[in-house]
Amino acid sequence: MSAALIIGAGDATGGAIARAFAAEGYTSCVNRRPRHADKLEELAASIRGAGHKAQAYPADARDEEAMIALVEAIERDVGPIEVAVFNIGANVNFSITETSAQVYRKVWEMAAFAGFLMGREVAKRMVTRQRGTILFTGATASIRGGAGYSAFSGAKAALRMLAQSMARELGPHNIHVAHVVIDGGIDTEFIRGLRPDFDDAKAQDLVLSPDAIAAQYVGLHKQHRSAWTHELDLRPWGEKW
Repeated sequence: MSAALIIGAGDATGGAIARAFAAEGYTSCVNRRPRHADKLEELAASIRGAGHKAQAYPADARDEEAMIALVEAIERDVGPIEVAVFNIGANVNFSITETSAQVYRKVWEMAAFAGFLMGREVAKRMVTRQRGTILFTGATASIRGGAGYSAFSGAKAALRMLAQSMARELGPHNIHVAHVVIDGGIDTEFIRGLRPDFDDAKAQDLVLSPDAIAAQYVGLHKQHRSAWTHELDLRPWGEKW
């Protein structure tokens, strides 16, 4: 049985990605921090309840030893990781004068360093097998630093460069590495709380659907290697860019 690893399998996009790959026949191995272990197990149980396979692996993706152990456990107990998705957000908004070293470091650890750890560990196995897909979730901040987003932009830009470097190195090993720029608000409780016009915007498809995003991730994984996409922009039809 082949596995799909989703780091940052939250209630919206990450969960949708996990369900989409499970529906493709993979065992979705979902990860969040240990404090969210109950929600993580709920997600895995809901996937199993739909007739698919899923296992919960709570762990802190910033912890090197924890990530090494997580990948080892999946490869040993589930099967080869055929696709790995890094989906941690870490979006914060602080004035540069109010951004503490602790905040900047934590955001970098969550949105960039953790991506490196996942990428390195799964690449070790994929290179041996000469196949696999590694997908990184980016944001508008990956390519444009907005005011108040110094920590988030710095981390997401670093993740984008990681993805480019890995794509160039691993492509010759038949490993597809892609970076997805999510440019716009996603249908989540967080965005709902920020937008008074949320219901109207959603009715007009002006917010990104997690299921629609997940379908694009599956599509990237299925691409023929003669026409791989490295970077994919996803935004609502009415988004300014």
